[in-house]
Amino acid sequence: MFDRLKSYFKNDIELTPEHEQRIEDLEGIIDNTIDNPSIYIRALRHRSTLEDDNFTSTDSYERLEFLGDAVLDLIVTEIIFDLFPEKNEGFLTKLRAKLVKGDSLAMYAQNLELNNLMLLGERVKGQGVEQSKSVLADVFEALTGAIYLDLGYKPTSDFVRRVIEGYVDFKTIINSLDNYKSLLLEFAQAERMEIPTYTVISEEGPGHDKTFGVEVLVDNKPIARGKGKSKKEAEQKAARKALEKLQ
Repeated sequence: MFDRLKSYFKNDIELTPEHEQRIEDLEGIIDNTIDNPSIYIRALRHRSTLEDDNFTSTDSYERLEFLGDAVLDLIVTEIIFDLFPEKNEGFLTKLRAKLVKGDSLAMYAQNLELNNLMLLGERVKGQGVEQSKSVLADVFEALTGAIYLDLGYKPTSDFVRRVIEGYVDFKTIINSLDNYKSLLLEFAQAERMEIPTYTVISEEGPGHDKTFGVEVLVDNKPIARGKGKSKKEAEQKAARKALEKLQ
């Protein structure tokens, strides 16, 4: 299977001096010697270049992005499975989602300065395409797919582990896993919804022992309610219920 996948990406691109410099830079980033430069040129090639050079859609990074997405999921799963042997499936699922979400992948790509290596078409140069979070995330996945095809699973896993160890603050991420307000905000932003808002709709009991009722609106629509001994607790419960309904 691996050999068949690899055969789809022949070393068939005639390298320009610009390409050669990018390959040299990538070897430093992945800390390995590249065997098939053509795969990596495709991993860096934005679809806007297709218009300039009459490439086909398979000559951009999109197919490698598709492959890299799957490879990345497996490697990140292995990493957190090893790091957190006492944690259950629910915790691991939420943590993996944090590590492979678009914003995180874009952050990895930005730190590796992949934006400086991308190949763009003339039409989009100077428009900041290489700074787009979605594009950066795609390129990181494409690079992961390229390393996998060129060098195999172990070097790819080593690369991803170095990135995770270098740029991920696990303490901060883990603290946010049970912050349902934060998770709901991320969900709303990812779905291009209005920012969630919270309104206290009830206060019950004496001053020293009150119970608060809170309603959360997402996209200006009431979604869920929660109760708690503090406003914060009620908001968290409302946010959790909203996530359960929306996801």
